Amino acid sequence: MNDDLNYKIQRLKEQRNALIIAHNYQRDEVQAIADMTGDSLELSRKAAQTNCDVIVFCGVNFMAESASILSPDKIVLLTASDAFCPMADMISAGTHRELYGAFPGYKDPPRYVYPVEYTLRDIKRDYPGVPVVAYVNTTAEVKAESDICCTSANVVEVIESLPDERVICVPDKNLSAWAAKNTKKEVISWDGYCHVHDRVRPLDVETARKSHPNAVFMAHPECRLDILEMADAVASTSGMLRFAARSSAKEFIVGTEIGLLYRLRKENPEKIFYPLRKDMVCPNMKKTTLQSVYIALREMQHVVKVSSEIRELAWNALNRMITL
Repeated sequence: MNDDLNYKIQRLKEQRNALIIAHNYQRDEVQAIADMTGDSLELSRKAAQTNCDVIVFCGVNFMAESASILSPDKIVLLTASDAFCPMADMISAGTHRELYGAFPGYKDPPRYVYPVEYTLRDIKRDYPGVPVVAYVNTTAEVKAESDICCTSANVVEVIESLPDERVICVPDKNLSAWAAKNTKKEVISWDGYCHVHDRVRPLDVETARKSHPNAVFMAHPECRLDILEMADAVASTSGMLRFAARSSAKEFIVGTEIGLLYRLRKENPEKIFYPLRKDMVCPNMKKTTLQSVYIALREMQHVVKVSSEIRELAWNALNRMITL
């Protein structure tokens, strides 16, 4: 069945002059058919440098928006219309409402709903003149309301690049705590979090280390600070891939979404990788299937297009980070 779908996807990809890109947290079989796999912004930047007409983004809504921001002349398809990021939707640019995800067209109410009574514009009003650093895991509207973007890998570098002695960091409180630990500047944090990483507790690390005493523990900076302080390496998903490849260790405990295990094992067949917790699964990332990739390409549906007004402002925030 997969072989047949793979063939159909490849045929459609050629006909549409499409590029299939998949985030590191996608299903194994989806990563296997992708032209590129990686972090969200990494993928959007690489896709922008190609001559494809269509970008098929196997990920969640804010990732497809970033691709649209960086490739306004290309058609960007999201492979699952209801694939959104709960953390990204924990902050609104300026609308007091209940957020049901930034991507329109939900057929059913999504799993996570957050009452938003305090917005990014509100915190900017409360801290006038303080620059806003927006994690790339935010909607285009939030990026447009921010001064500069950051990734989980460069958040400290971005903060240090600003002349101000304090900054607002949104939306991940755990990434903000990690940044605050590694800079002398004051970091004003939003109270958002990734439910996959935030659920990890010290007991999970202790249990994993007892089960795998020779393993090196890698943690994503979206984990809580007490977990990061227990880690042998704190890194983004791409950083984990690089660290595992260069390390002399043969066993690793992986403290991020289990989708990354596919690439870790594929690129390091002589090494062993264990999930920190087997339930570190993002259900929204797993909404994309081979079938949904095929249908998105066949029907050219779930087009993500950021308006020119929002795009220009969001591009400015992204470009300030890229120029670093």
